[in-house]
Amino acid sequence: MNPYFENDKVAWTELGDGIRRKIVGHTTELMSVLVHFDKGAIGTPHAHDGHDQIAYVLAGSFDAEVAGVRRVLRVGDAFIAARLQTHGVVALEDGSVLLDQFSPRREDYL
Repeated sequence: MNPYFENDKVAWTELGDGIRRKIVGHTTELMSVLVHFDKGAIGTPHAHDGHDQIAYVLAGSFDAEVAGVRRVLRVGDAFIAARLQTHGVVALEDGSVLLDQFSPRREDYL
């Protein structure tokens, strides 16, 4: 695997409904993923059986909910969703971006 991520050389994968992602990098135990949201796009509430997740806000802002607790997150903020914790977001601004970290990596993204 290439040890470098060059943003301009990696295309976005369109997920629909105003959300797209690109994988920054991964090992078997860790994965980093950029997720871009249009204003109003919804990261539907869900939980992971086998992954811990940290989502760090790189741009814009989000209405986030983790384990029933809601917060507005802005650049520099993050949420942590351990395995089986329900979490979701709504983008409050166009061009809102999360850097998602998963452990272990998401095989379904590869």
